[in-house]
Amino acid sequence: MRDEGAAVAAARHLDTTSLNDASLRGKEMGEAASIVAAIPEVRALILDYQREFSRRPPGAVIDGRDIGTVVCPDADVKIFVTADPQVRAARRYRELLAKGESTSLEDVLRTILLRDRRDRERAASPLVAAADAILLDTTDLDIDAAFEAAIGLIKRKIGQ
Repeated sequence: MRDEGAAVAAARHLDTTSLNDASLRGKEMGEAASIVAAIPEVRALILDYQREFSRRPPGAVIDGRDIGTVVCPDADVKIFVTADPQVRAARRYRELLAKGESTSLEDVLRTILLRDRRDRERAASPLVAAADAILLDTTDLDIDAAFEAAIGLIKRKIGQ
């Protein structure tokens, strides 16, 4: 989506009842999200919603590229999850193939590298680890091990 006006209008009229729609997790939506995330007015419009959502009892686990630095800078626990881009691409490639999407590993890697660069370099809420975030590198972890590692980090941080 390169039409800033349409992106701003969509943010103004965000239908939160549609956020569970599986089509929002497709390849095209991920790319579009990174593009519209660079529009300051879009970010400002959804920021209040994100913050209010994060405060709803009993709390929330939220992921995103500016959650710990902009959306929830006072979160009790911040984990900055990373992995080698090649490993991330292989994971995403398998996920897309399982959904029946046609792509190549090279295209997925190119998309990931482009999105990372765009998100790091954007003026509005760039991708950066919060100073107080705990780094979790999942390069050598499967999903279950990554989940367990995150739970362990959270428990240590809150003293359980």
